[in-house]
Amino acid sequence: MFIDVHAHLNDRRLAPQADAIVSNMEEDSLLAIINTGYDRPSSELGLALASKYPNVYTTLGIHPHDAKDAKAKDFDYFRENANNPKVVAIGEIGLDFYYDHSDRAVQKEVFVQQLELADALGLPVVFHLRDAFAEFEKIIAQNKCYLNNGGLLHCYSGSKEMAQVFSKKYDFYFSFGGAITFKNAKKEDIINSIPRERLLLETDCPYMTPEPHRGKVNYPKYIVLVAQKLAIVLNLPIQEVARITENNAKTLFKRLR
Repeated sequence: MFIDVHAHLNDRRLAPQADAIVSNMEEDSLLAIINTGYDRPSSELGLALASKYPNVYTTLGIHPHDAKDAKAKDFDYFRENANNPKVVAIGEIGLDFYYDHSDRAVQKEVFVQQLELADALGLPVVFHLRDAFAEFEKIIAQNKCYLNNGGLLHCYSGSKEMAQVFSKKYDFYFSFGGAITFKNAKKEDIINSIPRERLLLETDCPYMTPEPHRGKVNYPKYIVLVAQKLAIVLNLPIQEVARITENNAKTLFKRLR
């Protein structure tokens, strides 16, 4: 059985299908789905979905794209709901210098605020990071005191060298999704450089659909395609990939059952 550690059932394309997706989880070899918040409304919907379904969990947070719209009342909402047993992390938070939908200074400010919040709440952090690796590493080095509950670099897109820095200095986890199935992915060296006890699976649905469905809407059931590719890269049986990644997910996200 697999755990999808980063999904967006709160997306408008998937939310209407949530009942069907969840009812098919056992058939799709899914033990749990972690829905990921990216702003206040998506966090609220994520919590509503997690409260409705026993095997769905959620994170609360503000994506760097939406940092410009972050308000104090949003953080108040996160604090008020962080003790809910279905809330497993703060995220996805971080930096995105590729699209720059929010001013970079604002992204950094809101990022640090949420690092502080996660530590105060005793929760791990789910990071979104794109084209900002040097600045990200600088910020987490300066704020390492807030990284006491673990961190996940979702859909890791950095180099082997940066993966080693994040692994050795910060003991981060790394999740991989549909992108590793793409023909030009070339992630083998990066994946093999990461300790196996730090590897996780994700779909990032409805985005990043794996082959052979690339270009279509992604679903949690496609996690098996990601697992199959990871098994090939690691030269392991897929059952062992399932066991390793399930244990890793439950270690990082302590509220998972």
